[in-house]
Amino acid sequence: MNELTRQSEPLISEWITVDQPFVDRFADAILDHQFIHVEPERAKAEGPYGGTIAHGFLSLSLLTHFTHSALPLPAAGVVEVNYGFDKIRFLAPVPVGSRLRGKFTLVAEEPKGGGKLRRFAVEVEVEGTQKPAVIAEWLVLVVEGEN
Repeated sequence: MNELTRQSEPLISEWITVDQPFVDRFADAILDHQFIHVEPERAKAEGPYGGTIAHGFLSLSLLTHFTHSALPLPAAGVVEVNYGFDKIRFLAPVPVGSRLRGKFTLVAEEPKGGGKLRRFAVEVEVEGTQKPAVIAEWLVLVVEGEN
């Protein structure tokens, strides 16, 4: 399937496990070493979550990864560019060791420049919980190459 159409049913990615080394690498990349993310013993003793949790931005940044298993690949010569977000909410913590997946619903598509602007309702789900970790309205610009 190369063409994405508006659907009532969301497209859902495969699960990914967020372990402590992954969180530590993300902390190094964004220079955010707050103890609730990178110090398991201290987070258990002093933090409000009973252990370390993933950064909200880590959960959000996984959306791109989740598209690889949830959405169809773009056609040859087509590029999908992150255009930004109209809304982002971090609703629930992600305890380290959790499994996450993405849920995508195409809610609108409109012409933009020489391409198309797609609006997705997205969620990052935490396995075994009712409340998603993240909900957002994600904008993706789809453009064809010059060649």
